[in-house]
Amino acid sequence: MLIEQIQHKKDQHKMIVFSQFVSMLNLIKEALDKQGIRALMLTGQSKNRGKLVSDFQSDKDIPVFLVSLKAGGTGLNLTAADVVYLVDPWWNPAVEQQAIDRIYRMGQQKTVTAVRLISPNTVEDKIQTLQQNKKE
Repeated sequence: MLIEQIQHKKDQHKMIVFSQFVSMLNLIKEALDKQGIRALMLTGQSKNRGKLVSDFQSDKDIPVFLVSLKAGGTGLNLTAADVVYLVDPWWNPAVEQQAIDRIYRMGQQKTVTAVRLISPNTVEDKIQTLQQNKKE
């Protein structure tokens, strides 16, 4: 579902895909590569963080930025993007909100869409319920 959505949006939108698991980002990157969709990836192991951000922000031919929640949830300005995918929920909703806020920065001119990918009756569904309870 995620790859199909990205395939459909890649020519009109720049997208950030957040996951807390680098292994998940690697799987997504592999699937995007197979589809010929260019993507950059930022994790805690990335040594060239500034260049990756700059390249994503400025290169119209790179529609997807795969970002580890821990590495990229704070301190980044990603206003080139207008779509955010949260692949797996974090137990603390504030961490997810900070990640989404990476594209709600000064200079953002587009309407931003945030999508949480959650299937019913899964662990992720239960985490989302916990998040909602924390907010109340």
